[in-house]
Amino acid sequence: MKTLIGKFLFLLSLILASAAWASDITMYKHPQCGCCEKWANILRDQGRQVTSKGTYNIEQLKNQMGLPSSLRSCHTAIIGDFIIEGHVPEKTIARFLADTPVGARGLAVPGMPIGSPGMEHPTRKDAYDVLWFDQQGNVQVFEHID
Repeated sequence: MKTLIGKFLFLLSLILASAAWASDITMYKHPQCGCCEKWANILRDQGRQVTSKGTYNIEQLKNQMGLPSSLRSCHTAIIGDFIIEGHVPEKTIARFLADTPVGARGLAVPGMPIGSPGMEHPTRKDAYDVLWFDQQGNVQVFEHID
């Protein structure tokens, strides 16, 4: 019986993740930011629908969303009810959507780490953390990337 329930819960998580991915991704960025478009193109190459919206009021938008300043990067994406801040890898987003921590509001890669998606460099790749956060501003590491 436990095996059957486990299989059911796993399938339910896949369905919910698929539903979230079925939502279009809207990315807000500064109009001249090139690394943001590189990140969006990586998601597009994986079959994701990404709409890019340039705005000179990106910080105002982040404030309205309640995004803590310590988590901010150059672009903010919305997938369903979730905020994806910065250069979060596509595979990490997929894992987050399939197994979302209870109470999570989104994922963030603060700053602009060299070697993260959209910030590729021919000879350098910095380690960084992908963080998940909740509505109260609590933050935990979701994945460490070397």
